[in-house]
Amino acid sequence: MSEAFIEMDLSENSKPTQCGRILKYLRDFHSITPLQAMRDLGVMRLAARCHELRNDGIPITSTTVKDKNRYGDSIHYTQYSLTGG
Repeated sequence: MSEAFIEMDLSENSKPTQCGRILKYLRDFHSITPLQAMRDLGVMRLAARCHELRNDGIPITSTTVKDKNRYGDSIHYTQYSLTGG
């Protein structure tokens, strides 16, 4: 699915694809995490959708974020962003 096709999906009256919703989210908010994807977009497999977008030529960078959960345990998760803008 090319970026032009994803754009077309977003602009027409059809329901946008998960990849289209993720691309719009990245453009609007500059990054996305699996929790945000699940909560805000209903996307359960963010890594798979980002892989598909990369295969379609969308420059997406992934960064591992280390943090603590509410119990003080160390956790890590991936944050995705558009490369160069």
